[in-house]
Amino acid sequence: MLTDEQLLRYSRHIMLPEVEIDGQEAWLGARVLIIGLGGLGSPVAMYLAAAGVGELVLVDDDEVDLSNLQRQILHSTPRIGETKVESARQTLMALNPDIRIQALCERLSDERLDELVASVDLVLDCCDNFGTRFAVNRACVRHKRPLVSGAAIRMEGQVTVFDARQPDSPCYQCLYRDGEDENLTCSESGVLAPLVGIIGSVQAMEALKVLAGIGQPLVGRLQLLDARSMEWRTLKLKQDPSCPVCGQAGKE
Repeated sequence: MLTDEQLLRYSRHIMLPEVEIDGQEAWLGARVLIIGLGGLGSPVAMYLAAAGVGELVLVDDDEVDLSNLQRQILHSTPRIGETKVESARQTLMALNPDIRIQALCERLSDERLDELVASVDLVLDCCDNFGTRFAVNRACVRHKRPLVSGAAIRMEGQVTVFDARQPDSPCYQCLYRDGEDENLTCSESGVLAPLVGIIGSVQAMEALKVLAGIGQPLVGRLQLLDARSMEWRTLKLKQDPSCPVCGQAGKE
């Protein structure tokens, strides 16, 4: 049962016929893993915390740096040198003390990643390197956890949802192959600050839709944004039968 304070805090959600009490209770009862608390992880974490997702598991092994503050809105100038997970925890608890936060400043081994993915309802990939993305994808497929994936660089972004609970859903490895350019990161190539806010906000929206079972999540669809012209394109994604993770080859 929602408390009187929760009914007031989340009243604008509860008014929505797609959400109502049941949807808000689904969010309050959810446990979500956010990997990466930088440009994408900032709006993701803030919107999920504000929306009342009951428990957020935050993972990042980095510290706040001056160069982060152009886009990573979870953090602030006085927190330079602090771990990003602790900086994020302070921001999110001030925003919504109603939720629980587990802050993990660590680089996840495959075993640790397996353990965390198995313990949550949904995973958001907000990191900036392919190696971690592939590892997160494998764990999500193995444990059949929905994965909301976002990426942004320069003035281009993309977002999609992979849901291994659906037998025909593609996975991240259907879209990309090992050996992609590891140097294609914001620190190497730059990024326009609001772009990560847009993509991260879409990731948060998709996560809430999946958790409450509302709308049509971006499963099998890749949204691409060109911020130069502010144009969105949608690509349809299909499962690759030869994918070593989710395809027939990975199941044998």
